[in-house]
Amino acid sequence: MVNPASASSPSARAPLLQTIGISKRYGSFLANDSVDLDLYTGEIHALLGENGAGKSTLVKTMYGLIQPSAGELRFLGEKLELSGPSDARARGIAMVFQHFSLFDNLTVAENVALGLDGSESFAAMSARLAQVSRDYGLPLDPNREVWRLSVGERQRIEIVRALMQNPKLLILDEPTAVLTPQEADQLFTVLFRLKSEGRALLYISHKLDEVKRLCDTATILRGGKKISTCDPRQETAASLARMMVGAEIGEVKATSARASTVPRLLINDLSFEPDDPHGVYLKGISVEVKGGEILGIAGVAGNGQDELFSALSGERIAPHEDNVIIDGHAAGHLSVTDRRKLGAAFVPEERLGHGTAPRMKLSENALLTGHAASDMVHHGFVDKPKTLETVDKTTKTFDVRKAKRDPEAASLSGGNLQKFIVGREILREPGVLIVSQPTWGVDAGAAAVIRQALLDLSGRGSAVLVISQDLDELAEIADRMAVMFHGHLSEPIAAADATREKLGLLMGGASPAQAEAGRDREAVHAIGA
Repeated sequence: MVNPASASSPSARAPLLQTIGISKRYGSFLANDSVDLDLYTGEIHALLGENGAGKSTLVKTMYGLIQPSAGELRFLGEKLELSGPSDARARGIAMVFQHFSLFDNLTVAENVALGLDGSESFAAMSARLAQVSRDYGLPLDPNREVWRLSVGERQRIEIVRALMQNPKLLILDEPTAVLTPQEADQLFTVLFRLKSEGRALLYISHKLDEVKRLCDTATILRGGKKISTCDPRQETAASLARMMVGAEIGEVKATSARASTVPRLLINDLSFEPDDPHGVYLKGISVEVKGGEILGIAGVAGNGQDELFSALSGERIAPHEDNVIIDGHAAGHLSVTDRRKLGAAFVPEERLGHGTAPRMKLSENALLTGHAASDMVHHGFVDKPKTLETVDKTTKTFDVRKAKRDPEAASLSGGNLQKFIVGREILREPGVLIVSQPTWGVDAGAAAVIRQALLDLSGRGSAVLVISQDLDELAEIADRMAVMFHGHLSEPIAAADATREKLGLLMGGASPAQAEAGRDREAVHAIGA
């Protein structure tokens, strides 16, 4: 059992951790510019900002991953110099990263052991792991291999590993990005308990309604500088977003009534084995997407979304040519290039390495996906001005912010790179667009630009299929929604009927009938309340 007493020693208003004038310079780029931040025990403090605002740099400084160029940290009023993460953990600072650091072939206990100091036996550590996970309502079997677990269970490992260090300060980076609504509610219960135990929590999220629900204080960064510290409960999501980006965030909406036409994308009884031993078997997936329609596919990561994207994009060839039909053409046996020639476009989840080659220039990346269905190549020769024209047009249309005209992909912030990848595909005016996690980890301004572009494309008659874990995103743009679970795809339902409760139950494995019953129970409970 974690002993909370040791986490509550500071007086009520004495900061547990302070950053005083923290600056971090990379060459001529100032990632943090004299940032002051006070974190108190018994509070959940949000750290907000656009992509590239300096959030990651600041928390990495707090966790000892990088050294500041100027300024200092103070812990319980004393100057704190961290030699690395192990030093931070020894001082009572723990961090749960957005991207998990787990080995799939190891057990839960073995993964947890790798993050601890090894001062207790493996058997004792395993027993303590089981005890802590039970105490906090985050049940884990120490002996199960990680590859057998859901994404929500994997996140439990990261949180429980942090709690086993008895932290005074817990930093969480986008902790609900991969959770169902029910799992997110369970996590919130844990966070409120940690707050009541007298711990300090620093919470990074782009979900502003979530921040308003959870957090006592919010600090907003913009361009590396602290813009404001406020009580998020007294703000609206719109006002928080405005402070983050320095301007109003445009409302995402369809520009005109979108009339669905004939199906432009058909998936017929698609089944095949994964090429990854830990992948998901697709089982009889059938669905259609009409022109002028956005179909949203929800689901917790790891339920077959990657395998579905690979089958639709042509990265993996389907068993039968009519498993995938694009604008009337059987495409199941066609390559990515040949599917692009049919007017299809694809945006994968992973920005660097899949969506772009990190060390290639933007113009070269535009050529990689655009050569098959554009005028970038003539008689075997690359038209360099045309590739640069694509970069310029994408930059202007989608507000891609970059240091020079044609930089390497890896030099862009996550949000700006995502706008470039989505933009270069949309500007081709594809008849069919398949996009996975279109706004994963991007700020409110970039998300609004991308979502509006998807709506506008469908409004021009394209069929758009969006795979996303963000239910709020799907509710904002989708006409119909379906859920993937263990390789199965549920029957699509109208967005108006797709409540968060119903979708969450489907994401957790409930049958449609069970999900409907669960939704009705929620409604009865709400009326009774």
